[in-house]
Amino acid sequence: MARLFADENFPLPAVEALRRLGHNVLTLHEAGKAQQSIPDNIVLEMASADGRAILTLNRKHFVQLHTKQPSHAGIVVCTFDPDFEGQAHRIHDALTSLHQLTGQLVRVNRLSA
Repeated sequence: MARLFADENFPLPAVEALRRLGHNVLTLHEAGKAQQSIPDNIVLEMASADGRAILTLNRKHFVQLHTKQPSHAGIVVCTFDPDFEGQAHRIHDALTSLHQLTGQLVRVNRLSA
């Protein structure tokens, strides 16, 4: 399963659901880096240094970072979805369909009503 690094804005219930699906997810808070206003590019570098793909709702900035810093362990950008379990399953499906996550930008959107 994937090694992921959830930034501060990614919902904890979705993190917990991903863990139940077998993914190794570390949160920014668990890494002791919460509420420090760390720039997104540094968060991406921290995650990549630990071999983890970023998991974020901050689509705009991380899509830009993917273009500027393509050497990373992966970026998973999501839209907010209050169905955390469903969101985790969509992320899981997207990740397990990939041969490798390194250098990839993965977009996972909520289902339309």
